Amino acid sequence: MKGVVLAGGVGSRLSPLTRVTNKHLLPIFDKPMIYYPIQTLVDAGIRDILIVTGGRNAGDFLRLLANGKEFGLRYLNYAYQEGEGGIAEALALAEPFAEHDSVCVILGDNIIEGSIRKAVENFTEQGKGAKVLLKEVTDAERFGVAEIRGSNIVGIEEKPKHPKSNYAVTGIYLYDSSVFRKCRSLEPSARGELEITDVNNAYIREGTMTYEFLEGWWTDAGTFESLRRATNLVAGSAERSTQGD
Repeated sequence: MKGVVLAGGVGSRLSPLTRVTNKHLLPIFDKPMIYYPIQTLVDAGIRDILIVTGGRNAGDFLRLLANGKEFGLRYLNYAYQEGEGGIAEALALAEPFAEHDSVCVILGDNIIEGSIRKAVENFTEQGKGAKVLLKEVTDAERFGVAEIRGSNIVGIEEKPKHPKSNYAVTGIYLYDSSVFRKCRSLEPSARGELEITDVNNAYIREGTMTYEFLEGWWTDAGTFESLRRATNLVAGSAERSTQGD
């Protein structure tokens, strides 16, 4: 399995912080934001990783990350997304990198406390289809929301005004190689973007979508409030780790 970190976009909700840098290069406690999703993939045993970014500060990722030596990697791969075509468009750029392999995709502003190693192992055993990681939240209207019946996801609704559940689809997705064919078949949404929720619903219609609940805390960092929350959560975990030592 290969890993893909999606770190494009302009980060308009974090302006003016993002006027001079990419959102994913902003600090979360003592590290740049992009460090956390990369480490999540590495901790799951994934060593072949692609960073998809864009905008005027794309070169800063290379200067910061180089070949990934800090993460114990021999090299990192990079791809450039032109414009703001959405998450699915960014993912489509990973097709040559994936080379018909399955992929673990993580949004560059997603930060977690636990590990996804078990989910990756379970998906490898699953063999085909997709798997999403869910987390119960109090502000589900901010996210893609999963409707669950029994043991199955029957649909995902993007940022609903009246969520059918409190189960947010986190920005961590596991896909087989058919994901790229699905990306190519998408039509732009009302926002003019190719939506990852449409990709996930395509797997649901196939009957090949599974899910697991993410252990520990999880947050994105795309707003001022969630950026502050991410910093506080990471700092709290670091403090508890130090006290444990």
